[in-house]
Amino acid sequence: MRLCLLPALASEPDTRSRNTVPIPRWFGSGAKWAALLLAACSPSAASTPDGQTPGPGPGPVAGGPEQVAHQVVTVVDDLDNPWAVAWLPDGDMLVTERPGRLRIVRDGTLLRDAVEGVPAVRARGQGGLLDVAPHPDFAGNRLLYLSFAAQHDDGGSSTMVVRGRFENDALTGVEEVWVAQSRGRDHFGSRLAFDADNYLYITAGDRQVSPRGGLAELSAHPAQDLSTHHGVVVRLHDDGRIPADNPFVGQEGVLQDIYSYGHRNAQGMAFHPETGDLWLNEHGPQGGDEVNLILPGRNYGWPVVGYGVNYGSGSRIHVGSHRDGMEPPAHYWVPSIATSGLMIYTGDRFPQWRGSMFVGGLAGQQLARLTLDGQTVTGEETLVRRRGRIRDVRQGPDGLIYLVFDRPGMVARLEPGS
Repeated sequence: MRLCLLPALASEPDTRSRNTVPIPRWFGSGAKWAALLLAACSPSAASTPDGQTPGPGPGPVAGGPEQVAHQVVTVVDDLDNPWAVAWLPDGDMLVTERPGRLRIVRDGTLLRDAVEGVPAVRARGQGGLLDVAPHPDFAGNRLLYLSFAAQHDDGGSSTMVVRGRFENDALTGVEEVWVAQSRGRDHFGSRLAFDADNYLYITAGDRQVSPRGGLAELSAHPAQDLSTHHGVVVRLHDDGRIPADNPFVGQEGVLQDIYSYGHRNAQGMAFHPETGDLWLNEHGPQGGDEVNLILPGRNYGWPVVGYGVNYGSGSRIHVGSHRDGMEPPAHYWVPSIATSGLMIYTGDRFPQWRGSMFVGGLAGQQLARLTLDGQTVTGEETLVRRRGRIRDVRQGPDGLIYLVFDRPGMVARLEPGS
């Protein structure tokens, strides 16, 4: 973050974005002066791409969070691009490695051999073996779910989810649960989450289809097209069937498994353990990473609206930062931190953090803690700075906070202490 030093005069701070600085009253409140100051302070983007007053959905906000002593402790290292972590009822920890291996950590030790029976994956670019999720009734049915980039016979690729029975350190009876109807380069999404009724939710990215043009062209982007799985959250029964109460069931020309759309590339998703709210984070382009509260049938705006700009040139993408019929983010970052992984903490090892949302940062190499008041983000604290790219964030069964670093390849955890 670059800081712009202004005279120490009375000011009216705007806490919506890290790139927004306090403006002394003698400057006036006109958009002209705000734009000049933003341009002087940051080359990456203004707080909105179009000069509008930011719409609903605050960016980083001032919170004055209470400092909590903690330390980062390595759990296991020497992993190859780890992507996700999950626990089984017997205490084993599973870790996915993007090249296509599922690893077991047992009693604190990484087993030498990878799990047998994992399907072949397309491990190129951002693709590979991605998320892992035990079925909520894993103790009874032994079902384990995996998401990954799948290679198709026509040379294309897309996000796929399978499940199999995990027994004796092997996966058997693997069957397809869902495959995205999408084509493109990267942006596979791939986060998995189950709700309290055992419905399965899956994120699928926009496949890096470049947005171009004005309103008409942006509105025709695949992420705004309900006949594809570009930039969506889908909702399924645990066996892949489409629930009868999905928001688009019965509508012609629409994929019936879609739950929400207008996303770019969501790589963090979790249900709030107490309220049942579904939260996700998604990557923006250059600026404009978002946290969104997901509601059925809603359009989250990509690429029509947003807070980012094109890489390198900083040229405009969106027609604005907000628009009727499109959901504003609950929180956004300018500049981006490259959000990945999301968890709402309910443990007892850090009682001061109970109820907070934790979001990993890849390019930002940080862990963001967001305070919540119901469905409103009220503050942000940056933790675990410059230790590596955080790909996933989870609460362990021991009440500690676990972090997956894709570089360096390791799993670490936050423990109380200095």
